[in-house]
Amino acid sequence: MPVFTPVDHDAFVADVKALAAAVAADRDWSPTFLIGIGRGGLVPAVFLSHATGLPTLSCDLSSQVKDFAEEVLVRLAARTRAGERLLFVDDINDSGRTIGLLRTALAAAGGVEGAVRFATLIDNRVSAQRVDYAARTIDRTVTKDWYVFPWEAMAPAETIADDAAAVPERIA
Repeated sequence: MPVFTPVDHDAFVADVKALAAAVAADRDWSPTFLIGIGRGGLVPAVFLSHATGLPTLSCDLSSQVKDFAEEVLVRLAARTRAGERLLFVDDINDSGRTIGLLRTALAAAGGVEGAVRFATLIDNRVSAQRVDYAARTIDRTVTKDWYVFPWEAMAPAETIADDAAAVPERIA
């Protein structure tokens, strides 16, 4: 049985503020746009937008709708060629699958190396992918909790359990 760990609103806001401070402290790189990764990164991206004053765009791999993922990533890669810098925002870097897919798609579309970075509320230090900014770090070899963010808490308990069960290696 998985351990469901709620991330309450206050902890979420503190994590967003930590990300905003990390982005502001980076004197070598600053984003032109924040890109919320659907679905889990949309809310954090909006909060981070308000905290930093940076505009927000979005892409959604989870929906499997080409117009909102593949085609958006081609347009975003073109923006990097025009000199813009993109900070992709997600709730958690767990396995690294999403970040890996994004990096591969952006590179295939001609995205400029160094013009794209990633920020997450929670970063798994043993993930296959690295992020540039994280509010908190966990180690999935030790921490098996399934984090339930405030927006996910709106779902029925069965849906949350089904989501956790879909990736048993992360929680077992």
